Amino acid sequence: MEQAEWADRGQQVQLDAPEPTGAPVCLGVSRLGSLQLGGSAFTVWVQLRGSAWIEAKEGRFRLRRGDWIALDKDSRPQLQADRHGTTIGLALNADALRGLSRFSECHLYAGRGRMTRRDARTAVRLWREAAARLSTDPAAPLDPQALRPIVLHLAGVQRELSARLPRCPGRSRQRKRQVFGRLQRAHLYLEGNCDRVVRISELAELTSFSSWYFSKTFHSLYEESPQAASARMRLERAADLLHSTSMMIGEVAAACGFDNCCSFARAFRARFGMPASRYRALGAHAVRAESANPPAVARKASLRTGT
Repeated sequence: MEQAEWADRGQQVQLDAPEPTGAPVCLGVSRLGSLQLGGSAFTVWVQLRGSAWIEAKEGRFRLRRGDWIALDKDSRPQLQADRHGTTIGLALNADALRGLSRFSECHLYAGRGRMTRRDARTAVRLWREAAARLSTDPAAPLDPQALRPIVLHLAGVQRELSARLPRCPGRSRQRKRQVFGRLQRAHLYLEGNCDRVVRISELAELTSFSSWYFSKTFHSLYEESPQAASARMRLERAADLLHSTSMMIGEVAAACGFDNCCSFARAFRARFGMPASRYRALGAHAVRAESANPPAVARKASLRTGT
């Protein structure tokens, strides 16, 4: 691990992003370590074990084992691992991005998702190999081939995102990528701000599009309006809080940006088909089973609750 910038056992590390002509940086955070990256660099993070919180310009995100997240160049992320957490990352400067753009299959976008254990193991191996190559002579000019394996792997993990690329407006593939990258960042911004209602004007400013063009293109790409996407993400966060915390339902509603419990109750029932209290009582696995066999699960819930 000596080849990487690492924050371990409660260490707090602050780094500037790699210079535009310097080598990329392999990053690692573990066991209550904290790492803050300034400057301008596109970063990709993979959660290997435990969990971590990451704060960036796009918002606040929790990473659990198997999660990955990619952040745009001016995000300035700060990552904090829990006592069991281990996170690896890669910071790509402007020079690295230009070099890698020569390979069409190597393009990365802002976003988040999950990877399989096999993909995670491959990511660790390729990350170590990239760190070893970069450490041999950090002052030497960057050879894009040194990073090609890890970036190819990460691009493959993002294949569900890149499958949407043809839907983007634009005559050239380069223009489509530009538009898609901006919209992906806006989509990530909605995920990172699930504690409040996000205005269209915020998203338009983030993407440098007009509000009208942004709304139209967002709906065409994701098949839902920005407002609908925001409401869905806030309700999904509420469902996660109901299962993972002991917060009262009113506290969950407030934490997800709802003005009052009544509006939250209506929206939650419309989304999940049951009240929030029942959703919590059943648990995640039972809720999925109920969609397949509602009467059986309903009887089981009645026995548990005594109703």
